[in-house]
Amino acid sequence: MQNLPRAATARINTEKKLRMNELVPVVEMTGIAIGFPGVKALDDVSFRLFQGEVHALMGENGAGKSTLIKALTGVYTIDSGRISVLGQQQNFSTPAESQAAGISTVYQEVNLCTNLTVEENVMLGREPRRRGFIDWRGVRARTREVLAQLHLEHVDPGSLLSEHSIAVQQLIAIARSVEVNAKVLILDEPTSSLDADEVNQLFRVIRDLRDSGVAILFVSHFLEQVYELSDRMTVLRNGKLVGEYMTRELSRMSLISKMIGKDLEVLEELDKASARSQTRLAATAQPFMEAEGLGRKGSVSGVDLSIYPGEVVGLAGLLGAGRTETARLLFGADKADEGSIKIKGQPLKLRSPRTAIDHGIGFCSEDRKEEGLIGDLTVRDNLVLAMQATKGWARRIPRRIQDELVAEFIETLDIRPANPDALIRNLSGGNQQKVLLARWMVTSPDLLILDEPTRGIDIGAKTQIQKLVNKLASGGMSILFISSELEEVLRLSDRIAIIKDRAMVAEISNDDVSVEDVLTVIAGGAQ
Repeated sequence: MQNLPRAATARINTEKKLRMNELVPVVEMTGIAIGFPGVKALDDVSFRLFQGEVHALMGENGAGKSTLIKALTGVYTIDSGRISVLGQQQNFSTPAESQAAGISTVYQEVNLCTNLTVEENVMLGREPRRRGFIDWRGVRARTREVLAQLHLEHVDPGSLLSEHSIAVQQLIAIARSVEVNAKVLILDEPTSSLDADEVNQLFRVIRDLRDSGVAILFVSHFLEQVYELSDRMTVLRNGKLVGEYMTRELSRMSLISKMIGKDLEVLEELDKASARSQTRLAATAQPFMEAEGLGRKGSVSGVDLSIYPGEVVGLAGLLGAGRTETARLLFGADKADEGSIKIKGQPLKLRSPRTAIDHGIGFCSEDRKEEGLIGDLTVRDNLVLAMQATKGWARRIPRRIQDELVAEFIETLDIRPANPDALIRNLSGGNQQKVLLARWMVTSPDLLILDEPTRGIDIGAKTQIQKLVNKLASGGMSILFISSELEEVLRLSDRIAIIKDRAMVAEISNDDVSVEDVLTVIAGGAQ
């Protein structure tokens, strides 16, 4: 084994330990069933998690991953089945009971108090006391000790959490779990908003925790990350257990096939169908939108961009480069203080999103929870929201027309469950994203701005959305497509606008362009 690469040796040693420990799982869930009105979210699902492993929970959006996690963390009460932690049967009815049993969760959206300091977040509710008062010297000393365990010595315990990047905030959330000596750490999409260096930093911390004996449940839609980090995986599909596998024994294609229930030939056909059409562009004399020198102080500047009917323009750049800021300017969500916009050759002042909507522009925000969907409304209500806004609230859309539209788009986009009266908050992330897309498709926009439309969703839903983008462009719609995944931008786009340091630096035609070509431009090399 001394001739093997260091990472491979570590993986083999971990697997040996796992096989030795398989008689005593830290968490064992057997025959779990959970149902909601009209939906069987989990049906006889079993799951095991062992000490000192990273266990990936895999499946499409709507497969039941989030529901299983919420059952384990006390958010949902199970209808039937059994949950054991360290051999003791548990009946969690609140998250506090789950936490008391040693289970801690770090979510994609960090659930800490950004207005408090790092040390206050790490020690909140467990501050050492002296003579009835909080021992702030002890709080700081303990926080420094925990941060040092996670290689975060550079973080000032007295600094506000809001001063730090999302990556550091997630590590602080993990530090809180370390401080309470969590036996199980659940990481739900922890890398979706991180760049490559931040992912590497997070993975180093995760491996250290695994090696110290913590059982880690890892949820991610990035297959490369799953294969790099996880030791074992459990696959769910449509609320049922497909199987449990050692990661190194299951190929990527086999995993995808098990996740979506389709064989290799069908997967290859889906991949071809979602690829960029080379024939959809037609000669067009006039662009739908022209932006020249568009900018906003402190946000982004120098945006020169034309988007023609029937083409997909990709917007590429690193996280924080100004992609979302550009999208918001083009939709009127932020008001530009320099430059100009023309729609179909006519100058237009985009004073608000309403002005943009009135001129045929739709915008799917990257933050679907805060800026897109209303969780307490139904699928139907969310889907017809934009159309109702264009008509005015005094002119209600007849229920018959609502039902026809909703039924059409539920079928077209394969929204699950196919229940227009389901609350949107109860849908998986991928199905929520489909509802948001359907909302704008109902209005038949001339230009659809898509900001990270496939972030945090499974490969099946991602493929469906990619196919939809291609279909909409083939029908003559203009698309501005933003994604952190350069491969996806290249797959779908006819032209690529590159943004760097909050300014547009290049525009290239997508003719045999590689990821390396785009990265070279971003890095400042020759175009």
